[in-house]
Amino acid sequence: MKKLLPLLLLTLVLASCGSSRKTTTYKKNRSSKVVKSNVDPNSKAGKIIKYAKSFEGTRYKFGGTTKKGMDCSGLIYTSFANEGIALPRISRDMAKEGKRISLLKVKEGDLVFFQTNKSRNVINHVGLVVYNKSGVLKFIHSTTSRGVIISDISESYWNRSFVQARRII
Repeated sequence: MKKLLPLLLLTLVLASCGSSRKTTTYKKNRSSKVVKSNVDPNSKAGKIIKYAKSFEGTRYKFGGTTKKGMDCSGLIYTSFANEGIALPRISRDMAKEGKRISLLKVKEGDLVFFQTNKSRNVINHVGLVVYNKSGVLKFIHSTTSRGVIISDISESYWNRSFVQARRII
């Protein structure tokens, strides 16, 4: 039993949206307020996006799924669950769900997956597409440094780390 506990803890650390348990607070990303989704707000995708956006400004917390703290997969997991759609809790398992699609075909409500730790060949971050028009693709996610924010996939860090996109709904 003593050997099982450290193994379980290590598994949880490696499954997070990064390897940090750092919890920080930050001011809401002001530029994200101008992001208006093109999707019908009454559709499943529209409701999922609206719910996810309600967490903007929430600090990062490893394993978190509430306004007290949220990690990246927790944000996606709870946003889809709010609409009755069951997803795995871990980003690398989410990346096996739905249909893989080209980044060129991504629309609001789709998921984008990233590999932010280049020394490990594993998906460890996920975001929800909230806007895609005229080559501008924005997604909501929770980062260890800034909490729940909306980012642009053209930012060099996210562009380099991008692995795949998937359609769940």
